[in-house]
Amino acid sequence: MADSVRMGVVGAGSISVRGILPHLSQPDLAGRVTLAAVCDPVPGRAEAAAEKFGVGQGFTEYEELLARGDVDAVTIASPIGLHYEQGKLALQAGKHVHFNKTMTLTVAEATELIELAAANDLRIVASPGEMLRPHHIRTRELIAEGAIGTLSWVSCGASFGTYHENESVRGGNDVLSNIDPSWYFRKPGGGPMYDMTVYALHTVTGILGTAKRVTAMSGVRIPVRSSGGVDVQTDADDNTIVLIDFGDNVYCVATGTAAGPIRGGFGGAYYGTEGTIDGLLLNGEPFDFPNRDPAELAPRGPGNQALLPHVTGAHRDIEEQHVYEDVMQLVDWVRDGTPSIVTAEHARHVIDIIESAYRAAATGQTQELTTTF
Repeated sequence: MADSVRMGVVGAGSISVRGILPHLSQPDLAGRVTLAAVCDPVPGRAEAAAEKFGVGQGFTEYEELLARGDVDAVTIASPIGLHYEQGKLALQAGKHVHFNKTMTLTVAEATELIELAAANDLRIVASPGEMLRPHHIRTRELIAEGAIGTLSWVSCGASFGTYHENESVRGGNDVLSNIDPSWYFRKPGGGPMYDMTVYALHTVTGILGTAKRVTAMSGVRIPVRSSGGVDVQTDADDNTIVLIDFGDNVYCVATGTAAGPIRGGFGGAYYGTEGTIDGLLLNGEPFDFPNRDPAELAPRGPGNQALLPHVTGAHRDIEEQHVYEDVMQLVDWVRDGTPSIVTAEHARHVIDIIESAYRAAATGQTQELTTTF
């Protein structure tokens, strides 16, 4: 067993302030994780985060964190459009990497990082680890067992709504509470597909396996958003509908839209000739799976975070438990050599779906997928 993993947190924005830093600073992680460094380009934000959460050092420049932060690994929680370059620099510096979703914007970028990590014997865990949830494993088994007859199609997805504009870290009077959400609505990396539908795509591919091809329609529906009294111009597509072919005439409709939830959400709704699985329900009734505790579960809750293996004790009362879980997947892999199922190869396949969907929407042509996991 290795010593405590010295962790660098890249970005002190919303996901870090609400989730990563509060989780990793909990006393139950002593001996497993050391919060060694945090960086953020906003003047004073890294220092404020370091002081609040007991982090060893705060940096404005990411390169300084890699050079002087004394870290073994980094968790990259910056805007998605920065993930590829920051991940590449970390791997070149000999650091293990956790990517908050999404790992990269393109398959080519993901492949480069996977090969770089392998060449340097480094570990990548790429969120979101949806298949860590036991009910998703049981859903896969139920479908294979014929519990809903012959599977016909699946619905899944997410909508932006005004979630990001209304988070608790917006509109405050200090650097940790006035965090700008503009990047969510701008290229590169903005939009609900890379930010939210990615969860649903990880789940559905984890349950059904590799997808074969996609087609899509996509565009900007809400051209201007407002946060903190400031108008934000939207240039990243915020209204996307994707049709995914899993082979043998099994299809999935996946949405990443400006508004309006679809049945299934992040977990997917699976429609068969003899029934439906939707969330934790089989034909409208709860189904059993390992560690199921009815007192802690919602029939169609947003992921049922308490089911994740590291989400215990105080961690059940802190936001973004799923991100913490994925960071701990990397910590365990580095410390005891046990590979995580939250792989970069799975993340690359989901990136293939998203990248190909945008290309299909732009060209009007169905796109063949090139990756597996």
